[in-house]
Amino acid sequence: MSALPTVSREWHLVRRPSGWPVPEDFALVETPVAAPGEGRILVRNLHFSVDPYMRGRMNDVKSYVPPYQLDQPMDGGAVGEVIASNAEGFAVGDHVVHGLGWREIADLPAKHATKVDASLAPLSAYLGVLGMTGLTAYAGLFDVASFKEGDTVFVSGAAGAVGNQVGQMARLKGAARVIGSAGSDEKVKYLVEELGFDAAFNYKNGPVSQQLREAAPDGIDVYFDNVGGDHLEAAITSFNVNGRATICGMIAQYNATEPTPGPRNMALIIGKRLRLQGMLVNDHAALQPQFVEEVAGWIASGELKYGETALEGIENGVEAFLGLLRGENTGKMLVSLGK
Repeated sequence: MSALPTVSREWHLVRRPSGWPVPEDFALVETPVAAPGEGRILVRNLHFSVDPYMRGRMNDVKSYVPPYQLDQPMDGGAVGEVIASNAEGFAVGDHVVHGLGWREIADLPAKHATKVDASLAPLSAYLGVLGMTGLTAYAGLFDVASFKEGDTVFVSGAAGAVGNQVGQMARLKGAARVIGSAGSDEKVKYLVEELGFDAAFNYKNGPVSQQLREAAPDGIDVYFDNVGGDHLEAAITSFNVNGRATICGMIAQYNATEPTPGPRNMALIIGKRLRLQGMLVNDHAALQPQFVEEVAGWIASGELKYGETALEGIENGVEAFLGLLRGENTGKMLVSLGK
């Protein structure tokens, strides 16, 4: 057995961002590595996830997940290889997903790790299409939005990690029409030509409400919201009677320093009998076995495609996160640490 590493690098939040985060809000810190205690494992992270919800955790406010603490390592989804084990059921060489990302070596209780099979899919997929991201799409579309065959579906942030999965899953389950919005002409082309969306538009090219009306002349039945703001307002206008929205994210206002105005057309909710429901993926853990079985099958058959944008090296962790907020990713944004 090779000697354990003696140090690990990890990202700390050293200052709470005001508006858009900047590199000076973070520091890459070296920390010593020790052998794992009773019931614990050491994991060499191979990939870790950066996600939009992490921006909210950088503010010192009460929310559904605790804020990051200053001068402490940040955390988030990661997948890696066990390099030392003091826990029954985990052996050196096992691959696991866990919640201590943003670092090279993770020391954690084995009960907080889940073994994954590298033969079913690439390990990075367990942070995206087969992980929290994919389950968010699956539960948000089928459970929260009560999708049914023949629905017309609109997805904002559709080239992102969750959005692109939502659109493809809707298509695979018999949507009448799938429409996506994205922030570049290149992403729009990707959605239509690669992922099979029926229509897509660049929200920077004109008013969202007008572009959505042109893409969905017969209205929409389901809206999967990753953006908020003018996209939610446009969806409310385009909804058919009994439309359903899953409110998953509002990236348009994550870096706002002033309160952002809500949709101005909320009165339409009454006459159209709309249902707008927020979602957190942790509420849907019971769907996990069904989700993995169905989605792994779609991946194996080639029916469901997934994109990843990976930056190499832990030193690029913050740049990957800032790139995510700027919309530079197609599909899941990851930091890959290699061996």
